[in-house]
Amino acid sequence: MELRRYNVLRLLILRLTPHSSNTSPQQVPQPIIVQHGLWRVVFLDDAVTRMSYAVMVLRKIFGFDEAKATHHMMEAHEHGRTIVWVGLRENAEAYVFSLQQWHLSATLEADETS
Repeated sequence: MELRRYNVLRLLILRLTPHSSNTSPQQVPQPIIVQHGLWRVVFLDDAVTRMSYAVMVLRKIFGFDEAKATHHMMEAHEHGRTIVWVGLRENAEAYVFSLQQWHLSATLEADETS
């Protein structure tokens, strides 16, 4: 999947790269490699959801053990948010969608450290 995405981006970049008709093959610009960067899945606190339900959903979606899921739930409860996963955008979007399907509040944000 990543290889296909890379190839599609490479073709788009090649199409968008200006080429003059008088450039020799040695002067053809090389495609720019696009860095996707990392994205965070941020689990948000809400005043309605039971804590035990949030722990159960975090365990089910992310495969956390009881202690880790409870830690994230408590962090969200005390600080309003917690980062539960970091990775490629496509996967992060799927995790956010899954959390929202379980009626939990979650959002996606770029990871500035990448």
